[in-house]
Amino acid sequence: MGLGLARLVAAPTWTDLKSRLISAIVLGIAVLGLTIVGGVGFRLLCCATSIIVFDEWARMTRAKKAGDIYLFARRALFVSLIAFFFGFHGAALAIVALATGFIAIVDRGERKADWVMGGLVYAAVAGMAPGMLRDSGSEGLAVLGLVIAVVWATDIFAYFSGRTFGGPKLMPMVSPKKTISGAVGGLVAGVLFAAAFGYWLTGSIDPLVLALAAVLSVVGQAGDLFESWIKRRFGVKDSGRLIPGHGGLMDRIDGLIVATGVALLFGIAGAGIDHPARAIFDF
Repeated sequence: MGLGLARLVAAPTWTDLKSRLISAIVLGIAVLGLTIVGGVGFRLLCCATSIIVFDEWARMTRAKKAGDIYLFARRALFVSLIAFFFGFHGAALAIVALATGFIAIVDRGERKADWVMGGLVYAAVAGMAPGMLRDSGSEGLAVLGLVIAVVWATDIFAYFSGRTFGGPKLMPMVSPKKTISGAVGGLVAGVLFAAAFGYWLTGSIDPLVLALAAVLSVVGQAGDLFESWIKRRFGVKDSGRLIPGHGGLMDRIDGLIVATGVALLFGIAGAGIDHPARAIFDF
């Protein structure tokens, strides 16, 4: 038996599992700590996330072939992140919107920069959406907790539901292993976890939170499928090699990016850009 364990530990699959587990724990603790503390450290994390996601996107989609337009988009992202870091949220969003519009006008005849525009918006959402929500104080931390709970519960239970019940595939051309039963199981789990999280936080279950959780579960799964589609479109296995055993950053947070972006839009519509999280939780 001892020899069998030694072989198991030495096997490539075990080595890969160890690297995945270690990197997940270390990264998870660091991100969780910065998220709870908030402030400058979390904003720096958000800025780094945006830059890494933009670079991974550009590598996957070969956006650098757009030349000067790619460089312009990257610089526009940097400027918007500076504005975001110093608390000028409206200005940060306006810079991204104006830069995207400018690229669309300049490139309207050739349409060589569609992926550059997509990367600019996607990367901006990846970093600035959680940062703007967290800047709402304790309500922002609560909303980020809700988003993470819903997306993670959806992801985990979609996997087990799909393996347990099987059935028709969800989008076989994009992700051959995902099933409709998995998507439904993930949706149910996401809403239930949101109910539990909301009750633990406030002592009550808000129908608005449950409705938002259902939307976040669906768009989180859509975000996962979206990145899978991009990787298949360009023949790429992983978005990068940043995280040992896990691939790139986008591979780990694709669902969270879209879900957090939707939560921010909901918050801005309901409570304004200064304190968007208060549209969901208001202590």
